[in-house]
Amino acid sequence: MALRAALKYKCVLSGLLSQQSSCSSHGRVCATPVLAAQRRNNSSSPKIAVDFDQSTGVAVMRLESPPVNSLSLDFLTELCISVEKLEMDKSCRGLILTSSQPKVFSAGLDITEMYGKSPERCGEFWRAVQEMWLKLYGSSMVTIAAINGSSPAGGCLMSLTCDYRIMADNPRYSIGLNETQLGIVAPFWFKDTMTNTVGQRTTEVALQLGLLYNPSEALKIGLVDQLVPEDQVLATATQTMTKWLAIPDHARAITKSMMRKPTIDKLTSNREADIQHFVNFITKDSIQKSLGMYMAMLKKRRV
Repeated sequence: MALRAALKYKCVLSGLLSQQSSCSSHGRVCATPVLAAQRRNNSSSPKIAVDFDQSTGVAVMRLESPPVNSLSLDFLTELCISVEKLEMDKSCRGLILTSSQPKVFSAGLDITEMYGKSPERCGEFWRAVQEMWLKLYGSSMVTIAAINGSSPAGGCLMSLTCDYRIMADNPRYSIGLNETQLGIVAPFWFKDTMTNTVGQRTTEVALQLGLLYNPSEALKIGLVDQLVPEDQVLATATQTMTKWLAIPDHARAITKSMMRKPTIDKLTSNREADIQHFVNFITKDSIQKSLGMYMAMLKKRRV
C-alpha cells in the first residue's frame, strides 16, 4: 500500500511539475496510478462529486464525505485526481467548490490521519495535503469557493486557494486557521496563503490566537469576498463566475500565475523538508497527547 501510494503521489507531482509537457505524455505517465487510486476510492463511497457543464465550461465540485468533509488521505487523493482531470480538459474554464454536507464546508484535516500513525503514514498524508494546495492554488481555472457552512483550519486553507470566496451569511458559521487551538502550528505555506489574502498583521494575530471569524468578521478583514443568504450561495457563485470568465483566459491565468508563483515556488522547492518537519513535529509525544485529548473531547460532544 505504501509503495502504491508513493507511486501515485510521484505521478501527481510529476504531472504538476511537467505542465508544459505534452498532454499525451502526461496521460501515459499518470494512467496507471490514477486507475489504482480510483480502484482504492471505489472501495468506499465517493467523497467528491463533480458536475461539469460543457456548455458553460464550469464544473461544480461538491465535497460529500460525511459528516464534516474531513480532509483524509482518501478524500485528498480523490480531490486531487478530480481537479487534475478538469485541468487537463481544456473546455473546463471554471471550478466552483462547495459542500453537500449541511452546515459545514470542511472541518479541516482529519485528526485520525495524524494520531497514532507511523511516521511513514504521516508523511504520506502530509504530501497529499501539499498536493491539494498546489493543485488548487496553482490552477489555471477560475476557482470560486461557495462556502455554505463552517470552514476551520484545512477547510479555510482550501477556501483561501480559490480566486474568490462567497460565504453564507449565517452567524453560526465560522472560518479561520485555528491550528494553535489544537496545539499544532500552521506551516509556512498556510501562513503565506493567508498573508497574501488579508495582510501580515491580521495574519500574525489570527494565527497566534487561532482565531475563528464569523461571516461578517471574515468579510471585514477580507478573508471572504462576499456574503449572501444561505440558499443563494451556489447561485451567486455561478453568477460571479460569468464575470470572471468574461476575461480572456490567457491574460487572467498569466496574471494569476504572476501573483501566486513566488508562493508556490517556495513550497515546491521545500516539499521534502516541509514533510520531514511535519512528521517530526506531529509524532512528538506532547503533540500526540494534545491530539488525543482533542479527539476525546470530540467524542464526548457526540455522546
